[in-house]
Amino acid sequence: MVSLSSSSSPARTSGLHTGVILMIVLVSYFMIVLDNSIIFTGLPQIQQSLDLSPSGMAWAQNAYTLVFGGLLLLGARMGDLLGRRRVFILGLVLFGVASLLVGTAQNEAWIVAARAFQGIGAAIVAPSSLALITSIFPAGPERIRATAAYGTTAGLGASLGLVIGGALAQWISWRAGFYVNVPIAIVMMVLALRFLPFFEMMRGRFDLVGALTSTLGMGAFVYGIINAGERSWSNALTIWPVIAGLVVLSAFVVNEWKARQPIMPLRLFASRERSGAAAARLLFAGTMIAFFFFTTQLFQGVYGWTPLQAGLGFLPMTVVQFVSSLFVSRLTRRLGSAPLLVAGLLLVTAGMIWMTRITAEPSFLLGAVGPLILLGLGQGIAFGPLTSAGVAGAQPKDAGAASGVVNTAHQLGSTLGVAILTTVAAGATTLESRIVDAYIGGSVMLAIAFLAALVLIVPGERGQRHQALVE
Repeated sequence: MVSLSSSSSPARTSGLHTGVILMIVLVSYFMIVLDNSIIFTGLPQIQQSLDLSPSGMAWAQNAYTLVFGGLLLLGARMGDLLGRRRVFILGLVLFGVASLLVGTAQNEAWIVAARAFQGIGAAIVAPSSLALITSIFPAGPERIRATAAYGTTAGLGASLGLVIGGALAQWISWRAGFYVNVPIAIVMMVLALRFLPFFEMMRGRFDLVGALTSTLGMGAFVYGIINAGERSWSNALTIWPVIAGLVVLSAFVVNEWKARQPIMPLRLFASRERSGAAAARLLFAGTMIAFFFFTTQLFQGVYGWTPLQAGLGFLPMTVVQFVSSLFVSRLTRRLGSAPLLVAGLLLVTAGMIWMTRITAEPSFLLGAVGPLILLGLGQGIAFGPLTSAGVAGAQPKDAGAASGVVNTAHQLGSTLGVAILTTVAAGATTLESRIVDAYIGGSVMLAIAFLAALVLIVPGERGQRHQALVE
């Protein structure tokens, strides 16, 4: 039993510096999303510097993904029960210390363990940041703007991580990309102590069985998926962890159905809109993180670019994504979230289909810039509405759990995407054909995400609007 006070609402709501609060949340979230992709363009230097084995190089990335995905629901519930401000700050402390340890790594075991430690901090900060937005910003235009910015941050963090990672790896060192997190985390902690409102602890029971089964089940499942990408779907280290993870996750669902105060209330999925958003986000995030993974190989392996050039190659997409995201709040008020999300997913799908025609000839300008712009436009439009749909209608007491589901779908999708599309492309005989096969698989995943939005999210939003008019 947690020693307990009253609610998940801020103890004070007047006089809040909401602009500063949003900046604290977005910078902190950007930092942890950045570290999901910043390592890609720096991996060759990391391997050379620490003499990593092939499996060690894979686990330098995967250790972060595994722990991040496995602990997300636990991190979300901690914020609900222990107070979002103090849990958010704890996450920043852990992430900052872990980043320092990654930057000072001297061998394979060190960097893998430090990346896993980073995953713990990320699993606390990610759901806490979105829960802070849904708790502090009232429903309406303010929350629409805030969640649109949060969604944009998710996309920009992933793509800019490649640019920043490549630049730092080439100009300074791969370690600089992790050292920079330390002062940022310290500044965000100081600002959080100064500007974030105090949240009282919720009166409630901590769902220990739910916490253990969600963490162990998700961890085993993600471990198996990671091994599928490294080895194959028929490998024992893929099959048995996936089976074990699914069995434990089934036990988790049963427990959540029966628990009086569950770590992930199943009532969250009673909403078609939230369920559709979780499915669409899983597929969308999975395709895009795999896109960065394979396109980095395209730039360096097919075009022969340096890490910095590879990072800069994503700029057409990143710039367009940022500019288009600036109009999302205004367009949402005029058109609604669901139509905007459908349009964004359609653009991203079209861009990915266009990328399937990529070859070493013609040049980057003629062959890649067009689809990259289309992908950036679609991402900029889709990410905000997709985030809003994921927390739509959630009660304040469930804000942490709802944000945990959003981030779990994103992180699990990121892991699934690379594993699935690596397997899809495994039969190709050249790097170029392997990349094209991955783009074809990504196009199929995005098309399914588009259908999920069309079938579940659009009717769900219409139902909510109708109910609001009736009331």
